[in-house]
Amino acid sequence: MEASTNNDLALLATSGIRRFNALAAKVDGCVRLTLGEPEFPTPVCEAVARSLAKGQTHYPPNNGRPDLLEALSAYMRRHGLGYVPEELAVTCGATEALSATLMAILDPGDEVVVPTPAFGLYETIVRAAHGRVATLDTSCSGFQIRERDLRGVVGLRTRAIVITSPNNPTGCVLDSESLDAVAGVAAERGLVVVCDDVYNRLCYEEGYERFAPRHPELRDQTVVVDSFSKPWAMTGWRLGWLAAAPALNSQIQKMHQYLVSSVPSFLQEAAVVALGCDVGPMRQTYRRRRDYVVGRLEEMGLPVQRPAGAFYAFPDVRSLGMGSEELCERLIREAGVACVPGTCFGAEGFMRLSYCVGDADLKLGLDRIEAFLARL
Repeated sequence: MEASTNNDLALLATSGIRRFNALAAKVDGCVRLTLGEPEFPTPVCEAVARSLAKGQTHYPPNNGRPDLLEALSAYMRRHGLGYVPEELAVTCGATEALSATLMAILDPGDEVVVPTPAFGLYETIVRAAHGRVATLDTSCSGFQIRERDLRGVVGLRTRAIVITSPNNPTGCVLDSESLDAVAGVAAERGLVVVCDDVYNRLCYEEGYERFAPRHPELRDQTVVVDSFSKPWAMTGWRLGWLAAAPALNSQIQKMHQYLVSSVPSFLQEAAVVALGCDVGPMRQTYRRRRDYVVGRLEEMGLPVQRPAGAFYAFPDVRSLGMGSEELCERLIREAGVACVPGTCFGAEGFMRLSYCVGDADLKLGLDRIEAFLARL
């Protein structure tokens, strides 16, 4: 007899992003514009060597070493967020921070609003926790959240909303009207606002606002999730953190403790060093590449909303007469370039291109897309 498993988890597919990346790996010379994987070297590797030399290989405190928590608190204050060390937890990337948060607040059958297009992880976590996702399609509102639309998807069992700004996959930044719409509904309905802010240091435009400092009156209902992965090119380190007011955070920290106990001790000194490293040069490179990618896509006749942050472009491919999965499969097979179909983000008719690759590969990949489209 086969062992039984989590029914909700069994119904979920594996990551579509990873699936298309794996398809590309089977094609020699395929240019992969799939993963959000900065190609820059991590700037803080020597700090790990120092930590190992000092014997930092034993259990650290569950929520993080005191020096890292103090550094994170100071870093957040510099960016307009007032959280003391006791309100923070160092996590195994933003993935674990989101998992601990959603598992801590959801009972079976509870709903979480996820504005789409969205990173598929949110739905995976919610459903694995026996919750349900209520999707809010933003593709007709310039990828912004409008209050009337939000109210239309909030139900009696809605417990939380996840917002991401800058967004993956669109690169769009939520405007003040969107942030205020979320705040108004959250205040009225008592929703937890989970802010996935992992791209906040990679915003290109002036006037960028984060939800938490704009709406301090909702501090007790807000969870801020951040990560070292994207701004400091530390994806493989699996280091992130979360911040929340004490009553909420006590339960999230409990979930974090039982999920992973703690992050590796010898990585945490390097994380302190990273917080003092300037990400400006990398952000400037991504801005330059953003302009190049948008220009090339528009020349190809693919409409795209200009990303204000992150390192993704999300062109509209509905005019090509095929589904986004078919398009991306053909691009791999026939053109030697890999992108991610919009279906992976709940947005058929679009595809995601990552431009956190070297300039030569980016140009080659776009050349191949252009040549493919010319043959259609």
